[in-house]
Amino acid sequence: MQVKVNGEVVNLEKSLNINDFLVAVKADQPEYVTVQKNGEFIQRDDFADTLVEEGDEIEFLYFMGGGSNE
Repeated sequence: MQVKVNGEVVNLEKSLNINDFLVAVKADQPEYVTVQKNGEFIQRDDFADTLVEEGDEIEFLYFMGGGSNE
């Protein structure tokens, strides 16, 4: 099955929950990533119950803090 991850097609053998999907695609810093599935943000508490399925579009978002010390 095919899904899009950050605009790139990824092939999977079967549907996976978000936690397993993050491992399967070797997401950078999975403990800090925000996941959007088909335009909707997925709460971290729902990762285990939310499946990635054929045709889904997944976006990984990383928010960075920072700024000046002025």
